[in-house]
Amino acid sequence: MAAAVAAAPGALGSLHAGGARLVAACSAWLCPGLRLPGSLAGRRAGPAIWAQGWVPAAGGPAPKRGYSSEMKTEDELRVRHLEEENRANLPVPTIAAIDGLALGGGLELALACDIRVAASSAKMGLVETKLAIIPGGGGTQRLPRAIGMSLAKELIFSARVLDGKEAKAVGLISHVLEQNQEGDAAYRKALDLAREFLPQGPVAMRVAKLAINQGMEVDLVTGLAIEEACYAQTIPTKDRLEGLLAFKEKRPPRYKGE
Repeated sequence: MAAAVAAAPGALGSLHAGGARLVAACSAWLCPGLRLPGSLAGRRAGPAIWAQGWVPAAGGPAPKRGYSSEMKTEDELRVRHLEEENRANLPVPTIAAIDGLALGGGLELALACDIRVAASSAKMGLVETKLAIIPGGGGTQRLPRAIGMSLAKELIFSARVLDGKEAKAVGLISHVLEQNQEGDAAYRKALDLAREFLPQGPVAMRVAKLAINQGMEVDLVTGLAIEEACYAQTIPTKDRLEGLLAFKEKRPPRYKGE
């Protein structure tokens, strides 16, 4: 596991955790004053600077781990750290790439991400009831929100393990891929998605995620008010003017997150 890594704006980063990887798209400076625990010091630490555990996306396959109480505790700590950052609206899209096992804390980490992709051979599930405990890293709350309460109860009560195709069928993941010889099909798909996100306006990405996350927790009328407030934040930005100018000049925009 690497120490803090500084990547250039517009770069990609990934976090290894068991059989799952978390990929983040870093779009310049998305949020003034953002500081991640363990990140490099500075007046403003942007999303291109990551806490311990982040490594360059060009790194090798995620290390395989068995399911043990020690590893689960480590995974749970990562889940809770991600949850804390999400409360402050971690201002980048996060994608969980599941190429191997994502059981218990591994799946809870994936559930805390914005998007999940998996190989067809991947295995995932909240298996804690087999150990006479319950999911304790957000699983009992995020799984019902992802796939519905009744089906979430069925999966948690049975401690059932799903493969990639089964997970796609119930809506747990967005994409399922046939595994390749390198064993990183989901990871490659996650990187493709992240590269698709990167050119977009950083401020727009941040407030779009904020509007969606907060809007899903309230009624529609309140959600529309949240959307209106978030929309208003994009109007006075330099990036909006740059986007209009780039469209007029028929060139790619050069966003700065301002």
